[in-house]
Amino acid sequence: MIILSQFIKSHYVLNPTSIIIIIALYFGLLMVISFFTSKKNSDDTFFTGDRKSPWYLVAFGMVGAGLSGVTFVSLPGMVANNNFYFYQFILGNIVGYFFIAFVLTPLYYKLQLVSIYTFLKVRFGHHTYKTGSLFFLVSQSFGAALRLMLAAKILQYAVFDYFNVPFYLTIIIILILVWLYTNKSGIKTIVWTDTMQTIFLILGASITIYVITDTLNFSFSESIQNIIDHEYFKVFNWEATSGNNFYKQFIAGILVAIAMIGLDQNMMQKTLTCKNVWDAQKNTLTYSIILALTQFLFMGLGVLMYIYANEMGIKLQIAENGTFLNTDNLFPNLALNHLGTLAGIFFILGIIAASFSSVDSALTALTTSFTYDFLDISNKSSKTKKKLKNLVIIMFSVTIFVIILAFSHSKGDVISLIFKVAGYTYGPLLGLYLLGMFSKIKLKDKCVPVICLSTPIITYFLGQFSISAFNFDFGFINIAINASLTVVGLILIKK
Repeated sequence: MIILSQFIKSHYVLNPTSIIIIIALYFGLLMVISFFTSKKNSDDTFFTGDRKSPWYLVAFGMVGAGLSGVTFVSLPGMVANNNFYFYQFILGNIVGYFFIAFVLTPLYYKLQLVSIYTFLKVRFGHHTYKTGSLFFLVSQSFGAALRLMLAAKILQYAVFDYFNVPFYLTIIIILILVWLYTNKSGIKTIVWTDTMQTIFLILGASITIYVITDTLNFSFSESIQNIIDHEYFKVFNWEATSGNNFYKQFIAGILVAIAMIGLDQNMMQKTLTCKNVWDAQKNTLTYSIILALTQFLFMGLGVLMYIYANEMGIKLQIAENGTFLNTDNLFPNLALNHLGTLAGIFFILGIIAASFSSVDSALTALTTSFTYDFLDISNKSSKTKKKLKNLVIIMFSVTIFVIILAFSHSKGDVISLIFKVAGYTYGPLLGLYLLGMFSKIKLKDKCVPVICLSTPIITYFLGQFSISAFNFDFGFINIAINASLTVVGLILIKK
């Protein structure tokens, strides 16, 4: 125990060469998993995993994809400016997962879908189907790019700046590494690699909590008490005009979970690799509980980090209005410069895991959706499938690369930006599915793209007007406004 304590408190600086070695060892593990999961593949293994994945493995692995680098870095930092209000949103997520488990999942299994947007073709027609898939492609491309951008910036700061590697080349290196271990078996490999990535993400947070509490001489119960007593531990906001109002956050949490999980090819593709509908439902409910607990862990870590920074006299950037600036830098700064060797190693492992998990399943889902929804490869030969699959992966890798470069100079916490973008891009999808599942309305199929492209624009200008005229911020509830406008617009073009 004495040796362990000394190692924990040691301050051997992780130099860039050490970090490169850690990255190489981690990537080696991914390649070993890829090797074993690439055996006995069929033509559809890349897309469906042959529907043989153990549900508990899928559930645990999905946590890593759900967390990504955004939760790992952005969530702890944001508590200083947003308290624990984000947890209202997470509570809404849990309700949304019940809808996914007992409404959407049985529907997808009944129709034996590979691309979940085929439902829109069955229900409304060809143009609606293409529109739904297109909105997913846009949403997933932005989401994956923003998640990867955050993790890549940290690796750039910790490693690649030392070797004078430009940021754009860092992104290219990560994308190539991801392609190497996913191109053969796709979702079948990712189910297993996501499990390993989840382990390292949770370990990264847990080790950091242990190091901070050990340094501050807090017992476990004292740590809990310090978090509860802290000024940032405010979970519920009842101020009507605030973007963090409970009802806005809770309702948005329900709708965003349904949209970003249940209507997302990335997340549902993993669920649909389970053997049957009951296993898929167990997977979804288990995932929701583990994810909620893990997110609370990261928010608690954020409070401990600010306590630690205050106790150690570490200066943080504060704006004139009292809000903290660049809160995404808090975790990297403490882990790499102040918390010692062990915390630094597991932070790097967590970021590496976040980098890969941010993009591997996204690229697989984007490839699946585009090849099935736009290239219709289901009846093509094995050779053609493989060729098209590889071309599409390259195409979306380039797309993600371009988006990252476009947003690389953005400020503030990335997690808020992701959900803000999602409110505009997933709103039309949510409206289409709600109308499709809970009505018998038939639509003028060719008019659907016009409605779905118009409603995000209208939602944006309504939000700006609401703020300027009534000082009322839609916050994350913009997805509800967007979906509602979509439903109204679609009803206007019914047959």
